[in-house]
Amino acid sequence: MHLITLPAKYEQKMSIRETEKAIKFVKDAFQRNFVKNFGFERVSAPLFVWSKSGINDDLNGVERPVRFDILEQGGREAEIVHSLAKWKRTALKKYGFRNGEGLYTDMNAIRRDDKCDNTHSIYVDQWDWEMVITKEQRTPEFLKMVVQRIVGAIVDTLEETKKAFPAVDLTLGREVKFVTTQELLDEFPNLDAHSRETEIAKRYGTVFLMNIGGALSDGKPHDGRAPDYDDWSLNGDILFYDEVLGESLEISSMGIRVDAESLKRQLEIAGATDRLSHSYHRDVMSGELPLTIGGGIGQSRLCMLLLQKAHVGEVQVSLWPDEMRSECEKTGIRLL
Repeated sequence: MHLITLPAKYEQKMSIRETEKAIKFVKDAFQRNFVKNFGFERVSAPLFVWSKSGINDDLNGVERPVRFDILEQGGREAEIVHSLAKWKRTALKKYGFRNGEGLYTDMNAIRRDDKCDNTHSIYVDQWDWEMVITKEQRTPEFLKMVVQRIVGAIVDTLEETKKAFPAVDLTLGREVKFVTTQELLDEFPNLDAHSRETEIAKRYGTVFLMNIGGALSDGKPHDGRAPDYDDWSLNGDILFYDEVLGESLEISSMGIRVDAESLKRQLEIAGATDRLSHSYHRDVMSGELPLTIGGGIGQSRLCMLLLQKAHVGEVQVSLWPDEMRSECEKTGIRLL
């Protein structure tokens, strides 16, 4: 049986058709509030990129992308994106974005190796965004300011959703608790990473967990991060406490991106210096690509949180294990 949480006495607040209307409302409202807070431009984005180009997000380095050959182009291989973490940075340069300007886009991905549970699906949909910054803005203080704006857009969206759909009675805090992964380990040394996140989210409601990727005092990283897009000392996850599931829910993974120094250091730690032969990595090392901050904001995750759903399959259509679908039906969880 796949690990899922089945809340006791789970009650549906909306019919499926009402839920579909609410999903559209949340997505439209968040994009409007997000653009209001940042002024980003919407752009088109790829569903697939060339294999071995170095552009795809390698996630933890072990996940297999979905690959296919293109008949008309001599059988050259392409692969479905895992995310657009690297592509966005190259787009900012190609499209002529300047300091303080940014882009956002719909990102749709297939992560064939993800384990399905209440919050994970092999289908990923998120808003990917990226902004050009200066060297002087590569600081924790600037990162925190950006986090506050994103959280503000989320809370504004919730308030609009509650007015449009009175069945929603969720409350989220605008005040963000900033905590590092090492501080979290120091406070909860006997808990695993997700349990530590749940404890801090339950205590503060809205949390930004900083510094993800590097090894902590116990010799292990809090969570996996690819070594070639986020600077592990200037990144983090936005977490909210999900009262339906009784655990933390990550809504966004984001960070200030690597410069030449941090890219080289992190590739050495990861034993992945061979990637320096890729054009993307060469451009970072040479300073050809702009310094940026960026991330992804889960579309289905946000809908799940704001509409008080127990399973991401209630707000997105995907493929689920038969036993999971059966267990959800018994508990009143309606998968689309």
